[in-house]
Amino acid sequence: MAVYCGIDWSERHHDIAVVDEHGRLVAKGRIGDDLDSFTTLVEMLAAAGDSAAEPVPVAIETPRGLLVAALRASGRRVYSINPMAVARYRERHSVSGKKSDHVDAVVLADILRTDAHVHRSLPHDSELVQAVAVLARAHQDATWRRTRASNELRSLLREYFPTFLAAFNGRKGHLTSADARAVLAVASTPAAAAKLSTTRIAAALRRGGRRRGVEDLAAELQQALRRPQLRQPAVVEEAMGIQALALLATLNVECASVEQLAEAASEAFHQHPDHTIVTSFPGLADVTGARVLAEIGDDRARFADARALKAYAGAAPVTRASGRSISITHRKVKNDRLAAAGYIWAFVAATHAEPAKQHYQRRRDHGDRHPAALRHLLNRLLGCLHHCLATEQLYDPTKAFAQVTPTSP
Repeated sequence: MAVYCGIDWSERHHDIAVVDEHGRLVAKGRIGDDLDSFTTLVEMLAAAGDSAAEPVPVAIETPRGLLVAALRASGRRVYSINPMAVARYRERHSVSGKKSDHVDAVVLADILRTDAHVHRSLPHDSELVQAVAVLARAHQDATWRRTRASNELRSLLREYFPTFLAAFNGRKGHLTSADARAVLAVASTPAAAAKLSTTRIAAALRRGGRRRGVEDLAAELQQALRRPQLRQPAVVEEAMGIQALALLATLNVECASVEQLAEAASEAFHQHPDHTIVTSFPGLADVTGARVLAEIGDDRARFADARALKAYAGAAPVTRASGRSISITHRKVKNDRLAAAGYIWAFVAATHAEPAKQHYQRRRDHGDRHPAALRHLLNRLLGCLHHCLATEQLYDPTKAFAQVTPTSP
């Protein structure tokens, strides 16, 4: 007799429900995140008919956490069901809108009983690619936090110190550069900047790590920081300078995190067998390649075909047809992390790789706007990546962007 398990996950406890193939409740319980609780769950499943040959499949609303990791390590198929989908399934059982943790556990188990064929279990990724995913996602989060911190600092400087922004405008990294952060630490207000000598600016640049052209840059920055500008009242300006230093401290931490996590993610990515294939693509270096591999994993059975991967990344369009109405729009439901990495991938490829650049330009000439042309290019690149990983061959631009010569009638 087939049985199915549903787990309603929460931070404090997890409700368990096991149902048979007819929907009858076989067992229920409530466990925590400790080892004894997991042992209780294993015993509950064993009593319901779980075995090594036919492990009971489990449905849960999250793809991560200690409980999920333990279930995956036990060899069971674990299905991560979107909470919004669970809410729709719940309406099949009750129209009153009532809800409880136990009922949600039963609903999750029933989802596997009735519709397991339309849901996918979590992929069987290797431990190494799971480690790459942890580091690559942490680096991506740190990069986003660094951007937020930089934007917040920039917004404040615009209110009282625009000459500082102008001094570093157009320079690599702008406010996130080591030069800008080192100089701002000693020149947080226009009044403080006006008193700086080239010697102090040069010393700050050296503390930030600059080794070449220090004296010339110091003289250039001194002149730029002393340019006349509109000023806030002295007391207000001083207060804003204190706020800027506080924001600078946050930005320094995020910049250090980005560098540290980038190095760790790249090191782990280098150890993976797919590193050579992934980095053979234009626009995919160690950091971006690690992000892409982190999201697609190394379970070759995860995506049935290239179209599934394209849909997962948001590169495939969505067609809505009803009666005489047909609309084709870009996909909004997607893996946001992979889509963000894919945008960078396509942008760099369209900038530096000639075949990809020509493909992008053809889409622009066809009438696509910039985002649509990049999505179309990403669509092509993802198809090539899926094929290369499946066949274990390197990227070949002559095959990826081969032009079809029209035949004469």
